[in-house]
Amino acid sequence: MTTLLSPYLHTILRITRKPHSYTPALKSAYGSWVETVKKEPYGGSMAEGEGEGKDGEEKKGNEVRYADVGINLTDPTYQGFYNHHTTPSHPPDLPSVISRATTAGVRKLIVTGSDLQNSLQAIELAKQYPGQCYATVGVHPCSSQIFETYEGGGEKLLEELEKVAREGIKGGWVVAFGEIGVDFDRLGFAGKEVQERWFAKQLEVAVKLPLPLFLHSRSAHPTFLTHLLPFLPHLPSPHPGLVHSFTGTPTELTTLLHHGFHIGINGCSLKTPQNLSVVAQIPLSRLQLETDGPWCEIRGTSAGWGVLAELEKQKQGEKKGLDDGGWKKFKKEKWQPDAMVKGRNEPAEIVKVARVVAGVKGISVEEVMEAAWRNSVGMFGLGVKG
Repeated sequence: MTTLLSPYLHTILRITRKPHSYTPALKSAYGSWVETVKKEPYGGSMAEGEGEGKDGEEKKGNEVRYADVGINLTDPTYQGFYNHHTTPSHPPDLPSVISRATTAGVRKLIVTGSDLQNSLQAIELAKQYPGQCYATVGVHPCSSQIFETYEGGGEKLLEELEKVAREGIKGGWVVAFGEIGVDFDRLGFAGKEVQERWFAKQLEVAVKLPLPLFLHSRSAHPTFLTHLLPFLPHLPSPHPGLVHSFTGTPTELTTLLHHGFHIGINGCSLKTPQNLSVVAQIPLSRLQLETDGPWCEIRGTSAGWGVLAELEKQKQGEKKGLDDGGWKKFKKEKWQPDAMVKGRNEPAEIVKVARVVAGVKGISVEEVMEAAWRNSVGMFGLGVKG
Protein backbone atom coordinates (compact mmCIF):
# COMPACT_ATOMS: atom_id res chain seq x y z
CA MET A 1 0.00 0.00 0.00
CA THR A 2 1.31 3.41 -0.96
CA THR A 3 2.60 5.62 1.85
CA LEU A 4 0.53 8.79 1.83
CA LEU A 5 2.26 10.93 4.43
CA SER A 6 3.65 14.42 3.91
CA PRO A 7 4.74 17.07 6.45
CA TYR A 8 1.49 19.02 6.55
CA LEU A 9 -0.47 15.87 7.40
CA HIS A 10 1.02 15.94 10.89
CA THR A 11 -1.14 18.89 11.87
CA ILE A 12 -3.40 17.83 14.70
CA LEU A 13 -6.75 19.57 15.09
CA ARG A 14 -8.82 19.61 18.22
CA ILE A 15 -12.59 19.43 17.93
CA THR A 16 -14.56 21.88 20.05
CA ARG A 17 -17.91 20.19 20.01
CA LYS A 18 -20.50 21.76 22.26
CA PRO A 19 -23.44 19.92 23.78
CA HIS A 20 -26.97 20.97 22.96
CA SER A 21 -27.69 23.90 25.27
CA TYR A 22 -30.13 26.54 24.15
CA THR A 23 -30.61 29.90 25.82
CA PRO A 24 -34.23 31.07 26.27
CA ALA A 25 -33.70 33.62 23.50
CA LEU A 26 -32.42 30.96 21.11
CA LYS A 27 -35.32 28.68 21.98
CA SER A 28 -37.71 31.49 21.12
CA ALA A 29 -35.97 32.32 17.86
CA TYR A 30 -35.61 28.64 17.03
CA GLY A 31 -39.37 28.25 17.41
CA SER A 32 -41.15 24.95 17.37
CA TRP A 33 -38.56 22.53 16.04
CA VAL A 34 -41.01 19.77 15.32
CA GLU A 35 -43.36 22.06 13.40
CA THR A 36 -40.44 23.37 11.35
CA VAL A 37 -39.54 19.84 10.33
CA LYS A 38 -43.11 19.08 9.36
CA LYS A 39 -43.39 22.18 7.16
CA GLU A 40 -40.30 21.23 5.12
CA PRO A 41 -39.97 24.45 3.13
CA TYR A 42 -37.11 23.19 0.96
CA GLY A 43 -37.99 19.59 0.28
CA GLY A 44 -40.52 16.87 0.87
CA SER A 45 -40.67 14.11 3.45
CA MET A 46 -40.35 10.53 2.39
CA ALA A 47 -43.47 8.48 2.03
CA GLU A 48 -43.90 5.37 4.14
CA GLY A 49 -41.29 2.86 3.09
CA GLU A 50 -39.60 5.10 0.56
CA GLY A 51 -35.83 4.82 0.74
CA GLU A 52 -35.95 1.20 1.82
CA GLY A 53 -35.53 -0.02 -1.73
CA LYS A 54 -34.30 -3.60 -1.90
CA ASP A 55 -33.10 -3.85 1.69
CA GLY A 56 -34.70 -7.24 2.07
CA GLU A 57 -33.02 -8.58 -1.05
CA GLU A 58 -29.50 -9.37 -2.12
CA LYS A 59 -27.59 -6.35 -3.39
CA LYS A 60 -27.65 -6.09 -7.16
CA GLY A 61 -25.12 -4.55 -9.53
CA ASN A 62 -23.64 -1.20 -8.62
CA GLU A 63 -26.23 -0.34 -6.00
CA VAL A 64 -24.96 2.26 -3.53
CA ARG A 65 -26.06 1.94 0.09
CA TYR A 66 -24.60 3.72 3.06
CA ALA A 67 -25.79 3.93 6.64
CA ASP A 68 -24.69 7.05 8.51
CA VAL A 69 -24.85 5.66 12.03
CA GLY A 70 -24.03 8.93 13.81
CA ILE A 71 -25.57 12.15 12.52
CA ASN A 72 -26.80 15.08 14.64
CA LEU A 73 -29.65 16.23 12.42
CA THR A 74 -31.34 17.96 15.36
CA ASP A 75 -28.50 20.46 15.62
CA PRO A 76 -29.57 24.12 15.12
CA THR A 77 -27.21 24.55 12.16
CA TYR A 78 -29.63 22.54 10.01
CA GLN A 79 -32.25 25.14 10.92
CA GLY A 80 -29.90 28.00 10.01
CA PHE A 81 -28.64 28.87 13.53
CA TYR A 82 -24.90 28.91 14.24
CA ASN A 83 -22.74 29.51 17.33
CA HIS A 84 -25.71 30.04 19.65
CA HIS A 85 -26.82 33.13 17.71
CA THR A 86 -30.52 33.98 17.92
CA THR A 87 -30.72 35.26 14.35
CA PRO A 88 -30.59 32.61 11.60
CA SER A 89 -27.93 32.83 8.91
CA HIS A 90 -30.23 31.14 6.39
CA PRO A 91 -33.62 29.38 6.20
CA PRO A 92 -34.04 25.86 7.59
CA ASP A 93 -32.66 23.38 5.09
CA LEU A 94 -32.82 19.99 6.77
CA PRO A 95 -34.99 18.46 4.01
CA SER A 96 -32.38 19.49 1.46
CA VAL A 97 -29.66 17.90 3.59
CA ILE A 98 -31.60 14.65 3.72
CA SER A 99 -32.33 14.85 0.00
CA ARG A 100 -28.60 15.15 -0.77
CA ALA A 101 -27.96 12.19 1.51
CA THR A 102 -30.46 10.12 -0.43
CA THR A 103 -28.87 11.13 -3.73
CA ALA A 104 -25.47 10.06 -2.40
CA GLY A 105 -26.83 6.63 -1.49
CA VAL A 106 -27.21 7.21 2.25
CA ARG A 107 -30.26 5.08 2.76
CA LYS A 108 -30.19 4.92 6.55
CA LEU A 109 -29.55 7.69 9.09
CA ILE A 110 -29.25 7.18 12.83
CA VAL A 111 -29.99 10.53 14.46
CA THR A 112 -28.05 10.90 17.70
CA GLY A 113 -29.78 11.77 20.95
CA SER A 114 -27.53 13.75 23.29
CA ASP A 115 -30.08 14.74 25.94
CA LEU A 116 -33.78 14.14 26.60
CA GLN A 117 -35.07 17.01 24.44
CA ASN A 118 -32.67 16.09 21.68
CA SER A 119 -33.68 12.42 21.81
CA LEU A 120 -37.34 13.38 21.45
CA GLN A 121 -36.45 15.52 18.44
CA ALA A 122 -34.54 12.60 16.92
CA ILE A 123 -37.62 10.41 17.31
CA GLU A 124 -39.75 13.06 15.59
CA LEU A 125 -37.37 12.91 12.64
CA ALA A 126 -37.67 9.12 12.58
CA LYS A 127 -41.44 9.53 12.39
CA GLN A 128 -41.12 12.16 9.67
CA TYR A 129 -38.75 10.05 7.53
CA PRO A 130 -39.90 6.47 8.16
CA GLY A 131 -37.58 3.83 6.84
CA GLN A 132 -34.67 6.23 6.47
CA CYS A 133 -34.22 7.99 9.84
CA TYR A 134 -33.88 6.24 13.18
CA ALA A 135 -33.00 7.57 16.63
CA THR A 136 -30.89 6.95 19.69
CA VAL A 137 -31.89 7.93 23.22
CA GLY A 138 -29.42 9.03 25.88
CA VAL A 139 -27.42 11.85 27.44
CA HIS A 140 -23.97 12.73 26.04
CA PRO A 141 -21.22 12.96 28.67
CA CYS A 142 -20.72 16.65 27.92
CA SER A 143 -24.41 17.17 28.67
CA SER A 144 -24.45 15.07 31.83
CA GLN A 145 -24.58 18.10 34.11
CA ILE A 146 -28.30 18.26 33.30
CA PHE A 147 -28.83 15.26 35.59
CA GLU A 148 -27.67 17.42 38.48
CA THR A 149 -30.16 20.21 37.77
CA TYR A 150 -33.12 18.31 36.33
CA GLU A 151 -36.46 19.15 37.95
CA GLY A 152 -37.30 16.17 40.10
CA GLY A 153 -33.67 15.01 40.18
CA GLY A 154 -31.38 12.89 38.07
CA GLU A 155 -33.24 9.67 38.83
CA LYS A 156 -36.38 11.24 37.39
CA LEU A 157 -34.50 12.05 34.18
CA LEU A 158 -33.32 8.44 33.98
CA GLU A 159 -36.94 7.30 34.26
CA GLU A 160 -37.90 9.66 31.45
CA LEU A 161 -35.10 8.37 29.23
CA GLU A 162 -36.17 4.78 29.80
CA LYS A 163 -39.80 5.64 29.08
CA VAL A 164 -38.91 7.46 25.85
CA ALA A 165 -36.64 4.61 24.77
CA ARG A 166 -39.30 1.97 25.38
CA GLU A 167 -41.92 3.93 23.48
CA GLY A 168 -39.44 4.46 20.66
CA ILE A 169 -38.63 0.76 20.49
CA LYS A 170 -42.32 -0.08 20.32
CA GLY A 171 -42.79 2.38 17.47
CA GLY A 172 -39.74 1.11 15.59
CA TRP A 173 -37.97 4.48 15.79
CA VAL A 174 -35.29 3.89 18.42
CA VAL A 175 -32.42 1.54 17.57
CA ALA A 176 -29.74 2.28 20.20
CA PHE A 177 -29.23 3.65 23.70
CA GLY A 178 -26.82 6.57 23.73
CA GLU A 179 -24.89 8.68 23.15
CA ILE A 180 -23.41 7.83 26.54
CA GLY A 181 -19.86 7.57 27.88
CA VAL A 182 -17.07 9.78 29.22
CA ASP A 183 -15.15 12.67 27.69
CA PHE A 184 -12.17 14.00 29.65
CA ASP A 185 -11.15 16.38 26.85
CA ARG A 186 -14.03 18.74 27.59
CA LEU A 187 -14.42 18.86 31.33
CA GLY A 188 -15.67 22.44 31.16
CA PHE A 189 -19.11 21.08 30.28
CA ALA A 190 -19.25 18.42 32.99
CA GLY A 191 -16.62 17.29 35.50
CA LYS A 192 -15.20 13.78 35.74
CA GLU A 193 -17.24 12.80 38.78
CA VAL A 194 -20.50 13.92 37.19
CA GLN A 195 -19.73 12.18 33.91
CA GLU A 196 -18.78 8.93 35.59
CA ARG A 197 -21.76 8.89 37.91
CA TRP A 198 -24.32 9.35 35.16
CA PHE A 199 -22.55 7.08 32.69
CA ALA A 200 -22.88 4.28 35.22
CA LYS A 201 -26.48 5.20 35.96
CA GLN A 202 -27.37 5.23 32.27
CA LEU A 203 -25.77 1.82 31.86
CA GLU A 204 -28.15 0.58 34.56
CA VAL A 205 -30.99 1.74 32.34
CA ALA A 206 -29.41 0.32 29.19
CA VAL A 207 -29.32 -3.25 30.46
CA LYS A 208 -33.10 -3.13 30.89
CA LEU A 209 -33.55 -2.43 27.20
CA PRO A 210 -33.11 -4.69 24.14
CA LEU A 211 -30.81 -2.18 22.45
CA PRO A 212 -27.14 -1.98 21.49
CA LEU A 213 -25.16 0.91 22.96
CA PHE A 214 -24.03 4.03 21.11
CA LEU A 215 -20.89 4.98 23.02
CA HIS A 216 -18.54 7.94 23.40
CA SER A 217 -15.02 7.72 24.86
CA ARG A 218 -12.49 10.51 24.62
CA SER A 219 -9.19 10.60 26.55
CA ALA A 220 -10.77 8.37 29.19
CA HIS A 221 -10.31 4.79 28.03
CA PRO A 222 -9.44 3.15 31.41
CA THR A 223 -12.33 4.90 33.15
CA PHE A 224 -14.64 4.08 30.25
CA LEU A 225 -13.87 0.37 30.57
CA THR A 226 -14.07 0.38 34.36
CA HIS A 227 -17.70 1.42 34.19
CA LEU A 228 -18.67 -0.44 31.03
CA LEU A 229 -17.24 -3.94 31.37
CA PRO A 230 -19.28 -5.05 34.42
CA PHE A 231 -22.44 -4.56 32.35
CA LEU A 232 -21.28 -6.61 29.34
CA PRO A 233 -22.95 -9.88 30.41
CA HIS A 234 -26.30 -8.09 30.35
CA LEU A 235 -25.88 -6.36 26.97
CA PRO A 236 -26.56 -7.72 23.45
CA SER A 237 -24.14 -10.49 22.52
CA PRO A 238 -21.76 -10.95 20.79
CA HIS A 239 -21.67 -7.27 19.81
CA PRO A 240 -22.91 -5.00 22.62
CA GLY A 241 -22.64 -1.75 20.74
CA LEU A 242 -20.69 0.81 18.76
CA VAL A 243 -17.87 3.03 20.02
CA HIS A 244 -18.42 5.96 17.73
CA SER A 245 -16.03 8.62 16.44
CA PHE A 246 -13.07 6.48 17.44
CA THR A 247 -9.73 8.27 17.84
CA GLY A 248 -7.98 5.88 20.20
CA THR A 249 -4.70 3.97 20.17
CA PRO A 250 -3.99 0.54 18.67
CA THR A 251 -4.08 -0.95 22.18
CA GLU A 252 -7.46 0.64 22.89
CA LEU A 253 -8.76 -0.66 19.59
CA THR A 254 -7.60 -4.19 20.38
CA THR A 255 -9.31 -4.09 23.77
CA LEU A 256 -12.62 -2.89 22.35
CA LEU A 257 -12.55 -5.51 19.60
CA HIS A 258 -11.79 -8.20 22.18
CA HIS A 259 -14.98 -7.27 24.03
CA GLY A 260 -17.07 -7.42 20.86
CA PHE A 261 -17.57 -3.76 20.08
CA HIS A 262 -17.89 -2.25 16.63
CA ILE A 263 -15.94 0.89 15.75
CA GLY A 264 -17.45 4.01 14.19
CA ILE A 265 -15.25 6.08 11.89
CA ASN A 266 -15.77 9.68 10.76
CA GLY A 267 -13.59 12.65 9.83
CA CYS A 268 -12.38 13.04 13.43
CA SER A 269 -11.00 9.51 13.17
CA LEU A 270 -8.89 10.51 10.17
CA LYS A 271 -7.06 13.63 11.31
CA THR A 272 -3.51 12.38 11.81
CA PRO A 273 -1.21 9.77 10.30
CA GLN A 274 -1.50 7.92 13.62
CA ASN A 275 -5.27 7.89 13.25
CA LEU A 276 -4.97 6.44 9.76
CA SER A 277 -2.66 3.72 11.01
CA VAL A 278 -5.26 2.67 13.58
CA VAL A 279 -8.12 2.77 11.07
CA ALA A 280 -6.13 0.46 8.80
CA GLN A 281 -6.18 -2.12 11.62
CA ILE A 282 -9.96 -2.19 12.09
CA PRO A 283 -11.35 -5.47 10.74
CA LEU A 284 -14.00 -4.92 8.09
CA SER A 285 -16.30 -7.11 10.15
CA ARG A 286 -16.32 -4.48 12.93
CA LEU A 287 -16.30 -1.27 10.89
CA GLN A 288 -19.18 1.21 10.71
CA LEU A 289 -19.29 4.60 8.98
CA GLU A 290 -20.65 7.91 10.19
CA THR A 291 -20.27 11.63 9.62
CA ASP A 292 -21.15 13.00 13.10
CA GLY A 293 -22.35 16.08 11.24
CA PRO A 294 -22.48 18.98 11.55
CA TRP A 295 -19.04 18.32 13.07
CA CYS A 296 -16.16 16.03 12.14
CA GLU A 297 -15.80 16.86 8.46
CA ILE A 298 -12.58 15.86 6.70
CA ARG A 299 -10.73 19.18 6.61
CA GLY A 300 -8.02 20.21 4.21
CA THR A 301 -5.37 20.07 6.94
CA SER A 302 -6.13 16.48 7.97
CA ALA A 303 -4.31 13.33 7.01
CA GLY A 304 -7.57 12.03 5.58
CA TRP A 305 -7.69 14.88 3.11
CA GLY A 306 -4.21 13.93 1.97
CA VAL A 307 -5.47 10.43 1.24
CA LEU A 308 -8.35 11.82 -0.80
CA ALA A 309 -5.94 13.99 -2.79
CA GLU A 310 -3.64 11.05 -3.43
CA LEU A 311 -6.52 8.85 -4.55
CA GLU A 312 -7.68 11.57 -6.92
CA LYS A 313 -4.24 11.69 -8.48
CA GLN A 314 -4.02 7.94 -8.76
CA LYS A 315 -7.50 7.67 -10.30
CA GLN A 316 -8.11 4.34 -8.60
CA GLY A 317 -11.05 3.49 -10.81
CA GLU A 318 -13.95 3.57 -8.38
CA LYS A 319 -17.16 2.44 -10.00
CA LYS A 320 -19.58 5.06 -11.20
CA GLY A 321 -21.98 5.95 -8.40
CA LEU A 322 -19.45 5.54 -5.61
CA ASP A 323 -18.22 9.14 -5.84
CA ASP A 324 -19.74 12.05 -3.92
CA GLY A 325 -22.36 14.23 -5.57
CA GLY A 326 -20.08 17.13 -6.41
CA TRP A 327 -22.33 19.65 -4.68
CA LYS A 328 -21.19 23.23 -4.48
CA LYS A 329 -20.39 24.72 -1.08
CA PHE A 330 -21.03 28.28 0.07
CA LYS A 331 -20.44 30.10 3.32
CA LYS A 332 -23.54 30.23 5.47
CA GLU A 333 -23.93 33.94 4.73
CA LYS A 334 -24.20 33.10 1.01
CA TRP A 335 -26.40 30.06 1.50
CA GLN A 336 -28.04 28.44 -1.51
CA PRO A 337 -30.87 25.89 -1.14
CA ASP A 338 -29.24 23.37 -3.49
CA ALA A 339 -25.71 23.66 -2.04
CA MET A 340 -23.83 22.54 1.05
CA VAL A 341 -22.68 24.97 3.73
CA LYS A 342 -18.92 25.35 4.14
CA GLY A 343 -17.77 24.08 7.50
CA ARG A 344 -21.03 22.22 8.21
CA ASN A 345 -20.74 18.48 7.74
CA GLU A 346 -23.69 16.45 6.48
CA PRO A 347 -24.54 12.82 5.65
CA ALA A 348 -23.74 13.00 1.93
CA GLU A 349 -20.09 13.47 2.92
CA ILE A 350 -19.94 9.91 4.25
CA VAL A 351 -18.70 8.90 0.80
CA LYS A 352 -15.42 10.71 1.56
CA VAL A 353 -15.04 8.80 4.83
CA ALA A 354 -15.47 5.54 2.94
CA ARG A 355 -12.89 6.60 0.35
CA VAL A 356 -10.28 7.39 2.98
CA VAL A 357 -10.87 4.09 4.78
CA ALA A 358 -10.57 2.27 1.46
CA GLY A 359 -7.38 4.16 0.68
CA VAL A 360 -5.61 3.33 3.93
CA LYS A 361 -6.72 -0.31 3.72
CA GLY A 362 -5.79 -0.66 0.05
CA ILE A 363 -9.20 -1.99 -0.95
CA SER A 364 -12.13 -0.70 -2.99
CA VAL A 365 -14.71 1.79 -1.75
CA GLU A 366 -17.39 -0.75 -2.55
CA GLU A 367 -15.82 -3.28 -0.18
CA VAL A 368 -15.81 -0.70 2.62
CA MET A 369 -19.35 0.43 1.87
CA GLU A 370 -20.77 -3.09 1.80
CA ALA A 371 -18.97 -4.24 4.95
CA ALA A 372 -20.10 -1.19 6.90
CA TRP A 373 -23.66 -1.58 5.62
CA ARG A 374 -23.83 -5.21 6.71
CA ASN A 375 -22.44 -4.37 10.13
CA SER A 376 -24.81 -1.47 10.68
CA VAL A 377 -27.99 -3.29 9.71
CA GLY A 378 -26.77 -6.35 11.60
CA MET A 379 -26.39 -4.36 14.82
CA PHE A 380 -29.20 -1.81 14.57
CA GLY A 381 -31.74 -3.51 12.28
CA LEU A 382 -32.73 -0.30 10.48
CA GLY A 383 -35.82 -1.89 8.98
CA VAL A 384 -33.80 -4.28 6.84
CA LYS A 385 -35.31 -7.74 6.44
CA GLY A 386 -33.27 -10.89 6.75
